[in-house]
Amino acid sequence: MTRNILLATLLAASVFQAKAATALNASGATFPAPLYLRWASDFNKANPAITVNYQGVGSGAGVKQFSDGITDFAASDVAMSDAEIAKVNGNVLMLPATAGTIVLAYNIPGVQAGLKLSRNAYIGILLGTIKSWSDPIIAKENAGITLPNLPVTVVARSDGSGTTAVFTAHLDAVSPDFASKVGSGKSVTWPVGVAGKGNDGVTALIKQTPGAIGYVEFGYAENNKLTMAALQNKAGNFITPSIESGAATLASVTLPENLRAFITDPEGANDYPIATFTWLLVKKTYTDAAKAAAVKAFVTYGLTTGQAVAPELGYITLPANVVTKVQAALATVK
Repeated sequence: MTRNILLATLLAASVFQAKAATALNASGATFPAPLYLRWASDFNKANPAITVNYQGVGSGAGVKQFSDGITDFAASDVAMSDAEIAKVNGNVLMLPATAGTIVLAYNIPGVQAGLKLSRNAYIGILLGTIKSWSDPIIAKENAGITLPNLPVTVVARSDGSGTTAVFTAHLDAVSPDFASKVGSGKSVTWPVGVAGKGNDGVTALIKQTPGAIGYVEFGYAENNKLTMAALQNKAGNFITPSIESGAATLASVTLPENLRAFITDPEGANDYPIATFTWLLVKKTYTDAAKAAAVKAFVTYGLTTGQAVAPELGYITLPANVVTKVQAALATVK
């Protein structure tokens, strides 16, 4: 009899737990995907009743799936536009969750480190006017490095991408020529090169293509042991991409009330030129109270405990004043 009561109690408890379990579905940017996947795994260990399923499909697809009601939250490397916000009737909060830098990684045989790219050099490469690694514009800033007479292969994104939007916004700010010929956005038509899907697709193409150069998130380049160029910033200095140089860029940024901040061409002497926040997109109001609570719990975890692991994966820990603002916005979710 006692055993039967015990079994019945355990069965009732398991049924209750099953009912109490909440699964959150999310998709979007590949830029922060390794960090969000880590958060999802670690968060679930501490909160077994909540599962977070995140798919890195690109910012463009993530915003669309969120707007269409397919996912519970999304991620984008560019905050939603006013038109995108209107599509969801304003029922969205854009919460900076982490930050990072976008780098130009390259595969030049014999050049394992130390490449410097001036603004004229990297704009010329991306417009296709610089076609060889031995071009004098590149060689000018790289005395002591033997640059091969090897064709340059630009690697870009094939999918709608927040990484592309951030990168091209910087290029537009640097070069009126680039702005008029290519422009900026999640998808652009590049004059030259090949394309890969996601940061991982671009990374793979760079690794397998001698002479390749492409834009990827710093963590992907670091974790895949890609060689990264030092880029000339607005102050004229060549800055090597790192957590520290990216943090220097973000330190001077003040978030507005809507939490949308774009850093197209930072001015500090030690600022890395291409750094960005990346956003989680959550609803202001959920029809399912359990999902609202689960989203708040997960994002709270990311803003607190989760920040500690960000540098391990190549991301920048959010400044304390940013975390405070984001937590205040998150508290209004219901």
